[in-house]
Amino acid sequence: MLDTMSGYLSVLAGLVWLITLLLPWQPWRNREVLEAETDFSDVDLHDVTVLIPARDEAEVIAGTLQSLKQQGRGLQVVLVDDDSSDETVNIARASGLENLTIIESKSLPPGWTGKLWAQEQGLKAVNTPLLLLLDADIALKPGMLKALKQKQQKEGLQFVSLMAVLRFQSFWEKLLMPAFIYFFKMIYPFALANSPKSRMAAAAGGCIFLETAVLKDIGGMAVIKDAVIDDCTLAKTIKSKGYKIWIGLTHGVISQRPYVGLSEIWQMVARTAYTQLYYSRLLLMLCTLIMLLMYWWPLMAVFWIETPGELFINGLSLSIMITLYLPTLFFYRLNPLWALTMPVVAALYLMMTWTSAIRYWRGERSRWKGRRYLTE
Repeated sequence: MLDTMSGYLSVLAGLVWLITLLLPWQPWRNREVLEAETDFSDVDLHDVTVLIPARDEAEVIAGTLQSLKQQGRGLQVVLVDDDSSDETVNIARASGLENLTIIESKSLPPGWTGKLWAQEQGLKAVNTPLLLLLDADIALKPGMLKALKQKQQKEGLQFVSLMAVLRFQSFWEKLLMPAFIYFFKMIYPFALANSPKSRMAAAAGGCIFLETAVLKDIGGMAVIKDAVIDDCTLAKTIKSKGYKIWIGLTHGVISQRPYVGLSEIWQMVARTAYTQLYYSRLLLMLCTLIMLLMYWWPLMAVFWIETPGELFINGLSLSIMITLYLPTLFFYRLNPLWALTMPVVAALYLMMTWTSAIRYWRGERSRWKGRRYLTE
C-alpha cells in the first residue's frame, strides 16, 4: 500500500511540475525586462515628480537622493517624512538636491497604513503629469527614469512598475532573496499581469511610474488606504478601470536595504505572506500541501523508492525544480548551484507564511517600521 501511495504522490508531483514548466505564460522566464538608457545626457524631466515616503531611512536616503541627481534636469522631488526618529530629514536637506520639497506627515489616521498615508499627503503637492512612486531605499541607475518615461509613452501605458534588484551579499540574502522574486513571479505571472485580456495585476511598490491623473482619477491612495500588499492592490485597482499596466525586471533599480540575517528576511516575508492567501485557512492548507508535494516529496522519495519508474519521475521533478529557478539566478548573476537549495528555501518560506498566519490569528494583520496593524 505504501508503494502504491508513494507512486501516486510521485506522479502527482511530476504532473504539477510538468504543468508549471509548460504554462503558456511561463512565469519562470525573464522576458519582461527594462534596463536604464545608456544615453541619458540632457534629459528633460520637468514633467516628472518623484514621491518618496520616508520613515527612519537615514542609512539609505542619501544614496536614493544622489541617484536622482543623475536622472536629468527639472525633476521635482517630494519627500514625506513619516514621523522619523533618526536623521532622515537632516540628511535629505543636506543632499543639495534641486527642487526638493520636504513634507512633515500629519498623525496617522485610523484605517490607514503609514506608507499610503504619507503618499496621500505627498500627492497633494504633485503638479506634474507624470509621477514616480519611489521607496526611500531605492536607488536608480543613471538613465533609468528616461527608460521608464520612454516605455510609458511609446507603449501607451499608464502604469509601469519595476522589481528592484535586492541585496545579494550575505549568505541568507543569497539563499532567500532571489527566491523571493522567483516566488513573486510564480504567484503574479508578469505576462498575465501585463496582458489587457487578463484580470491579473501586479506591481513592485519600490518603483512605480504612472500618470498622475490616473492616480487621482481612482481617488488617490484613499481607495487602498488599509492595503498591506499596497503595490499589487494599486495595480489591480488601476487595471480594473481599464488602464494599461506593465511590470518587469531590471538591473537599474537597486534596493539599498540590507537583510543580513535570517530574522530580518523572516520578518519581511511574514509581514504580507498570509495576506497573499486572503487570510484563508483553506488556502493556507492547500499552499502547505502543494509546497510539500512539489519541493519535498521528490527529494525524500528518491531515498527509499527502488522502482525505476518512480525514481525516474522523482528525478524528473527535481530536474524541473532546479531548471525553473536557474533563469532567476542567471539574471542576477548568482552561482547556479544555489538552485540545489530550493527544497530548503521552500521550507523556510512556508514556515514564514505560517508565522504570518499565526500572527493574524492572534490579532495582528501586519507589522512594519515599529507599527503594528491589528485585525478588526
